[in-house]
Amino acid sequence: MPPAAERVYAHVKRAILSRRYAGGSLLTEGGLADEVGVSRTPVREALLRLEMEGLLKLYPKKGALVLPVSAQEIADVMQARRLVEQFAVRAAIPAPVQLLDQLEELVAEQKAAEAAGNGEGFAQADRAFHRAIVVAAGNVIIENWYDQLRDRQLRMGVEFARSTTDRVRRSIDDHEAILHALRSGEAVGAAELAGTHIDRIERELRGERE
Repeated sequence: MPPAAERVYAHVKRAILSRRYAGGSLLTEGGLADEVGVSRTPVREALLRLEMEGLLKLYPKKGALVLPVSAQEIADVMQARRLVEQFAVRAAIPAPVQLLDQLEELVAEQKAAEAAGNGEGFAQADRAFHRAIVVAAGNVIIENWYDQLRDRQLRMGVEFARSTTDRVRRSIDDHEAILHALRSGEAVGAAELAGTHIDRIERELRGERE
């Protein structure tokens, strides 16, 4: 079994990212200790870690406030994603055959999920597609940072924003275009396509209509 602090951390982070703990909620050490079945000491440790990740704000003797998603957070996360992913597609060229095959399989999974109306399956394949390119860039520090960015994005509701068929289809079209650019060795074109794709996601997160 994982250490107590790790269990609390995973429990609270999962609840925040799934929006079970909504922005503006005040969490107490005692309440979380009861939920997870641990003492307050590992709860404090876990909350400090989550505060460092920007998900909570701690208030001594009061508890931890789940920070609401702000327009600035959306802008910051998407700007960071843009930097990482445009770097990654350039660094991944010339793209190895294994990467191209993996991306092709993930696009096929997205199409199958779309046809089946499987939103969760689509979201998983979507994240795997982008992550595969970041991993191919070969920088473990950037890879770990990217995972944190995608976690932050979860609570912004992008999966819900993409729930309509036309938005899902546009996302798949973007991925196919990025894959084609990688296969063709077009570093500049791939980076531009990645940036355009992320711009589209940011507009969806802001609730803007296409």
